[in-house]
Amino acid sequence: MNKRIYLSCLILFCVSFQGMAQKKQLRTAIKQVIAHKKADVGVSVYGIEDKDTLSVNGDKRFPMQSVFKFHIAMAVLNQVDKGRFSLSQKIHIKKSDLLPDTWSPIRDAHPNGEVDLPLSEIIKVTVALSDNNGCDILMRLLGGPKPINDYIHSLGVKDVAIAANEEEMHKEWNVQFSNWSTPKAITDLLVKFYTKNLLSKESFNFLWTTMVETSTGVNRLKGQLPKGTVVGHKTGTSDTNKEGITSAINDMGIIRLPNGKHYAIAVFVCNTKENEATNEKIIADISKLVWDYFNQKSK
Repeated sequence: MNKRIYLSCLILFCVSFQGMAQKKQLRTAIKQVIAHKKADVGVSVYGIEDKDTLSVNGDKRFPMQSVFKFHIAMAVLNQVDKGRFSLSQKIHIKKSDLLPDTWSPIRDAHPNGEVDLPLSEIIKVTVALSDNNGCDILMRLLGGPKPINDYIHSLGVKDVAIAANEEEMHKEWNVQFSNWSTPKAITDLLVKFYTKNLLSKESFNFLWTTMVETSTGVNRLKGQLPKGTVVGHKTGTSDTNKEGITSAINDMGIIRLPNGKHYAIAVFVCNTKENEATNEKIIADISKLVWDYFNQKSK
């Protein structure tokens, strides 16, 4: 082996060893964040351009709560691309569609219903503002949870189940656990969405822009990132039961680094007895650790 080849191999080995050491440090730091917390936490990370992955409890099932509104939006837009619907078509919303005692900006804006809204607006409010009535309107448009579940599985993302709508989840505590995903399945779906042209360019841009404009969960994935960081995400939040258990405080999305690369991340906090601020800080702390890891790699 000549000297040039030897030095190249040595440099490659050193870079690889350093990368493994940095990833080990990241995993250790994440575990320190969740240590001693009265919660189950799952994390999955996927560097989109460099294929760098890491997970903690990434194969465990977690209730999605409103994270599944991203899956629903993808399924609706798939049907838009097939010509079954159009973003501009008007959807008639009856007063009976606007259930009380649930989060719904659509109901607040149109309390008496009997209004025609473009499909694009219903998707935007469902994803960006997490409207529960909007969610169920979209699910009924598609024929219920099964077509959505089947569509996601058809993409090769199997460790996910969509079996109930928001109305059903609000009626009985345990129903929410029928809508589950592993964190790895979430990042797998995000990467496929971002790189595999699953949707037309118009539909992709529409959903990506909506995710970037999402106004929920500002203290979660985005909480400690530099101001102006592009984050396309979707949150999920459950109620807290009489035993003081919150079943889900979630956030997942795609984050753009200063060098133009991206990574997908999902952080799910499940069956937690911590307060809201602590739950959101778990997500924000992990998100910042992951940001620092990828940002340092790019230098």
